Amino acid sequence: MRGDLEWGTVPRLVRTAAERHGDREAVVGARTRISYWELGARVERAAAAALAAGIRPGDRVAIWAPNTPDYVVAALGAVSAGGVLVPLGTRLKGAEAVDLVRRTRAALLFVTDAFLGVSYVSALRAAAGGAGPDGRPLRDLPDLRTAVVLGDRDEAGEGFQHWRGFLAAAGQVPDRAVRERADAVRPEDPADIMFTSGTTGLPKGAVTTHAQSLRAFATWADVVGLVEGDRYLVVNPFTHTFGWKAGVLASLMRGAVILPQPVFDAGAVLAKISAERVTVLPGAPTVYQSLLDHPGRAGADLRSLRLAVTGAAVVPLELVTRIHDELGFGTVLTAYGLTESCGLVTMGRRGDDPGLIAATSGRAVPGVTVRIADAEPGAAAGSDAALLPGTPGEVQVRGYTVMREYFEDPEGTAAAFTDDGWLRTGDIGVMDEDGNLRITDRLKDMFTVGGFNAYPAEIERVLARHPLVADVAVVGVPDPRLGEVGKAFVVAAGPRAGDGADAGADEEAGAELIAWSRREMANYKVPRQVEFVAELPRNASGKVVKGLLRG
Repeated sequence: MRGDLEWGTVPRLVRTAAERHGDREAVVGARTRISYWELGARVERAAAAALAAGIRPGDRVAIWAPNTPDYVVAALGAVSAGGVLVPLGTRLKGAEAVDLVRRTRAALLFVTDAFLGVSYVSALRAAAGGAGPDGRPLRDLPDLRTAVVLGDRDEAGEGFQHWRGFLAAAGQVPDRAVRERADAVRPEDPADIMFTSGTTGLPKGAVTTHAQSLRAFATWADVVGLVEGDRYLVVNPFTHTFGWKAGVLASLMRGAVILPQPVFDAGAVLAKISAERVTVLPGAPTVYQSLLDHPGRAGADLRSLRLAVTGAAVVPLELVTRIHDELGFGTVLTAYGLTESCGLVTMGRRGDDPGLIAATSGRAVPGVTVRIADAEPGAAAGSDAALLPGTPGEVQVRGYTVMREYFEDPEGTAAAFTDDGWLRTGDIGVMDEDGNLRITDRLKDMFTVGGFNAYPAEIERVLARHPLVADVAVVGVPDPRLGEVGKAFVVAAGPRAGDGADAGADEEAGAELIAWSRREMANYKVPRQVEFVAELPRNASGKVVKGLLRG
């Protein structure tokens, strides 16, 4: 049954899942095991606390935290209170997170205390000017009324509440009011704003509705064969479309067990597969490659594994074969999607030949149409723009998964669509006679680092701030572990180290630039290589010819 018709909204999905699956495990963390009944109760309590904090229907609620049971409860509670979820990637720096909270005018923020040795609360304070007047959590975020630190600590610091204290306020709100608010949420209401980046490098927030997400990932669950009782290890971040929707929402629809994994570590994941009898493990190709290469694999019990779903990069046939033969997955599928389409466009199908799975990203999912169109400037935008099978062109998408809009960005929204209503993906692909899609290049020059999308224009804008840099271009280059990494071609500013005349000076200046970059941007965006050049190759219109840089 179609997800948007069966459940309608995320809050109704949570309630139905609690009634349908009852005492079955729903979420398993490092120190907690939550049944579906208990998850439903915790989500209602979190929704009541959000109401007590003044959250109104349509208010944005940001969350900056890794995969944990608290994340699941906080996010579902916020949406059940009528809020619109704004996930913030855990690899963002404080200034990057503050920018997205400001732009969405989020009223409530959930944040982890510390992650990977970084104090997120301190990073927010440093980027937003500390505590604001009149009890506001952060000075430079005037719309932010409440900030809550997730976790078990009883102290949160000036301007912040701790999670227990936030939940305690739920007692002020009658159960009837919580249920009425949840029931007032409509299928066509926005459920989340997932941020991506465009060719300008400025992050754009794709707005999708409850009905879109539920229908899309009910379809996804049907295609991959997710079933009740599956034990789903979610290594994809909840802050990204796939981790949240294919991980949490799809599991709730099918009664699967959600096992949040805050950090991917091959040894820890192998141990958890053995201990928790994991059956489902989607991830970027680098996830499987790391498991295959880990010295502890031989001693791990992997017999429970049955379903792998991958994508985000080219998947070699050898890797598909090894995932099946050496890790023991009975089903290995590939897929293609983008944030603007709920993360879902095409998928392989169970029973597809391994060669087809490796060579393509499968066929359009039911209810979605894909065409290959002429990507040249001035090309026709009508229905006759579709190209013949085997001809490369821009991948364009139409159907229920496509976002409603970019948040408060009418110009960006208009540019994202053709005149006849197709979403322009910016990816170059080829489609065969049977509709199987193969991505061959990217109009937007995006590259994928270990499953994370990196956008050169955004990286170039940051690098240009460094006094060493007069001009810069970033491209993706192959990497054996991460699939691709960034390489920066830099024209040095002034006669100094890095002018290309001295190899030793170039190496020292490149190391300086990389070290600086690690302080200024998320790690996956940081170039791993720097090459100094006298000038960048440009065409007649002044645009950098990146094809020449890639070689």
